[in-house]
Amino acid sequence: MAKEYIDFETLKYLLYDVHQLGEVLQQDRFIDHDTASLDMFLDSVKEFSDRELFPYIKEMDEHPAYYENGKVIVHKQVEVMMKKGGEMGLISGTFDYDAGGLQLPMMMYTASAFIQDAANNHLPGYAGLTLGAAELIVHFGNKELNDTYVPHMLSGEWGGTMCLTEPQAGSSLSDVVTKAVPTDSGHYKITGQKIFISGGDHQYADNFVHLVLARIKGAPAGTKGISLFVVPKKRPDGNGELQQNDVTTVADFQKMGQRGYCTTHLGFGDADDCQGWLVGEAHQGLKYMFLMMNGARIAVGRGAAAIASAAYHASLQYAKERPQGRKLSSTGKKDPDKGQTLILNHPDVRRMLLQQKVVAEGSLSLVLLASRYFDLKETLQDAAEKEKYALLLELIIPMVKTYPSEMGAEAVSNGLQVLGGYGFCSDFILQQYHRDIRIFPIYEGTTGIQSQDLLGRKLLMENGKALELLTTEIMQTIQDVSKYDDVRKYATKLGEKLQLAQKVIGFLVGFAKKGDYQRFLSDATPFMEFLSTITMAWIWLDIASHSKNALVTGDKKHTENFYESKIHAMKFFFKYELPKTNGLAEILMDEEVLTIVGEKEILN
Repeated sequence: MAKEYIDFETLKYLLYDVHQLGEVLQQDRFIDHDTASLDMFLDSVKEFSDRELFPYIKEMDEHPAYYENGKVIVHKQVEVMMKKGGEMGLISGTFDYDAGGLQLPMMMYTASAFIQDAANNHLPGYAGLTLGAAELIVHFGNKELNDTYVPHMLSGEWGGTMCLTEPQAGSSLSDVVTKAVPTDSGHYKITGQKIFISGGDHQYADNFVHLVLARIKGAPAGTKGISLFVVPKKRPDGNGELQQNDVTTVADFQKMGQRGYCTTHLGFGDADDCQGWLVGEAHQGLKYMFLMMNGARIAVGRGAAAIASAAYHASLQYAKERPQGRKLSSTGKKDPDKGQTLILNHPDVRRMLLQQKVVAEGSLSLVLLASRYFDLKETLQDAAEKEKYALLLELIIPMVKTYPSEMGAEAVSNGLQVLGGYGFCSDFILQQYHRDIRIFPIYEGTTGIQSQDLLGRKLLMENGKALELLTTEIMQTIQDVSKYDDVRKYATKLGEKLQLAQKVIGFLVGFAKKGDYQRFLSDATPFMEFLSTITMAWIWLDIASHSKNALVTGDKKHTENFYESKIHAMKFFFKYELPKTNGLAEILMDEEVLTIVGEKEILN
């Protein structure tokens, strides 16, 4: 197993230098924090992850969560994650002081969670889902719900979940049928089933607080009739005791990857004694849930970036240790009398490693950028500036969730290829990372759903204002880089891709203007790849701009080789990844339609 799973120096460089955490700390909400104290927090998270998370990742895969006698049994480190995570503020970090939190910027929370995800992606979800459930109660629940549940959740004593999916209603939440019947006692009787509930049950929490989407009797059909409820596994009786609340753990799904992270099937009200409490107003449940979804989708992108990072470092370590073959001589022949060379020295292996590097580090930079937008839209006082960052965040969120997930899986596959046959064997961890990351394009809205959101909603919102703002940000980076002769050509290339994007978008929007929305959205997923690749080229050009500036000005916190390596990675992205947009543009602007159902069925 690799000795290291992240490049801690790069994480700090992106956090402090590229994305300027110090500027975010100037907002009133974060006045008690400074970079020095937060750096110590980050170091403590790294030390905790080195000791309590990373050593157990293979063990959790080999001894997965399982269902037995109505309960889910998980690895003992889940208790450490919840209890120690609660003590360290890993659950409560971003919450207000009044709620028992640390008022950390989302940027710092993202950086700290990235470390944990890279160390052991099976564990942080238990704390992360508890955080998300508690956040819903804090934002939309009444004082009684907050006082009853939130302190126990933030401490890690009680787990939290989000219960959306049902056997007949996956991504189509308008088909949710779980029922909520009001009573004279102030609670609702809940009946129904929920599946794929991450962290839904285990032996190391005294209670579980389920945030459940359900329909109140008589509610309108579709998404407008869905409400949100707190449904605890055990309901507090007001005297400090807990009693069963007719929430049944039906099963735990056995999965291809993330086998140490339980995924449960829950039943509510089988004995007609499941009580739930309305969160906020009736029929607003989906709205509440989706107000929290930006954070959830940043988390998915972050987790995928983290696995890609861990896989890259495992691959790199192997390439530095594995001798195989010989270098070509100047004559194009190999000298059998010379000793073997490390596979790191073979150009194709270096290509695969560099592809892993640009995906992993670029994805990390992307999720930190989204976290910066999140912090600024939440804390800035100026209304116009708040709107600017809110729109930028809304536009990039589908890409933040999708690019690290899809390209991260490809990068991990390249890592497995670096190891050759050993990559396919359980002795090495690459095969596990390959399995673990595969769920990320499915989590929190599949790639297809994110792509339709990007093209169908985000691109057109506010008459294209969000896209205009993003283009302005990109043009600023192009302008900054253009003053350096040796990297100016990359700025020019990105400018050309922006023009290509305008052409593609104009072609597609033409269908929307004619009311042909099926055609407009039929190639949304290729469009996601197209725009994400251009966005990532900007991300890398921005990293290179900061690196070049440090080299030119001499204001260096890192070695010269560190900065040069970032510029080299940018050049790699522009040579090997960005040109893919030409083929995608050709697909997107092709007049022929092949995927929309016609009179004849062709899938037979």
